[in-house]
Amino acid sequence: MNKIYFTLFLIIAVFLYWIFNPTYPKKVEKIEAEVKIDSTVTVSFSAVGDIMCHSTQYNYAWVQNDSFDFKPVFRYIKDYLKEKDILIGNLETVLAGKTKKYSGYPFFNSPNQLAEALKYVGFDFLITANNHANDQGFDGVARTLKELKKINIVGLGTKDITDSTKNYDLFVRKGLRFGVLAYTYGTNYNELATSPKEYINYIDTVKIKHDIKNLRNKNADIVIIYFHFGKQYQKQITKYQRKIVRSTINSGADIILASHPHIIQQFERFETKGARLDTGFVTYSLGNFVSNQRWRYSDGGLIFNFNVTKNIFTDSIYISDISYLPIWVFKGNTENGREYLILPSENSDMDSLYNFLTPADIDSMKRSYYDTIELFTSKTDFPRIEKPKLK
Repeated sequence: MNKIYFTLFLIIAVFLYWIFNPTYPKKVEKIEAEVKIDSTVTVSFSAVGDIMCHSTQYNYAWVQNDSFDFKPVFRYIKDYLKEKDILIGNLETVLAGKTKKYSGYPFFNSPNQLAEALKYVGFDFLITANNHANDQGFDGVARTLKELKKINIVGLGTKDITDSTKNYDLFVRKGLRFGVLAYTYGTNYNELATSPKEYINYIDTVKIKHDIKNLRNKNADIVIIYFHFGKQYQKQITKYQRKIVRSTINSGADIILASHPHIIQQFERFETKGARLDTGFVTYSLGNFVSNQRWRYSDGGLIFNFNVTKNIFTDSIYISDISYLPIWVFKGNTENGREYLILPSENSDMDSLYNFLTPADIDSMKRSYYDTIELFTSKTDFPRIEKPKLK
């Protein structure tokens, strides 16, 4: 009987302790798992200069009949290009079709396979406003845009005035809203052309200001401008280039890219005016990406990279990284025959990787590398040099 009383006493004691002890939990709290949400998104951009196709280039790419293969040209840099979110280049030729006969300088007309190779390595946008845009007249402009659209590349700076389809100028990647606008100083004389300004964007400060405002009204986070201007083969930036850049900054541009001189010109930062970025930048010339121009300064160029980061909670925008990769164009014989190859120029001493290089090639490639660094960077502002990932 005593055992029964003792057990009952223990039960009552435990119950009273649970009721009156303030440190004991009276209820079960609902514990929710933390959900981590990134506060920022980053979009990586790469831009290159002039993509040319001289007759020697398409002859080297010829396979048989009307078949060409330009993909091998990019085999040493394609992985590097494909890792970027957005890739932009200047298509300094047209795709007017084989009925007009393929041709190089002075009136370019290239096989469709060139554009297919550019899509293969990751190009999203190709600038079609340049001095060679009108080489085959309006028909060449219209067909180029049509062929690019087929492979999901956006042509910028020209339009097909016979096509009622809306031209897009605002794009979204990872939640970042960006616009890309393109303009050229002019086009080469062509008797086939009547009014090229109707379908090619010429540099016009009033139009540029209007176009930027239009993108801002569409809530563009950043506005990128790509110009085709400057003196060919000249290191010096002209007064005209600076005047147009200054006007474009005042109109609210965030980032200004450019080509045409076929050599590299300097990079500069600037304080923006009415733009989303506090500090923007201009590259006065990105040089050649690929061409048959074999002389010093034109046989190489660079791939320019920049990351734009957006805070999705505060809606702030900033450039989180800037870098560049110097490149050099090889022309010669490899185990695959006659080839053009775009190579990271800092790798000139890697014999095991580029065993097809002659001593003269190695010297040219090294010289191009140091020329690029000297030409592209100013004394006070050095972007970071990108190190390519070798595979």
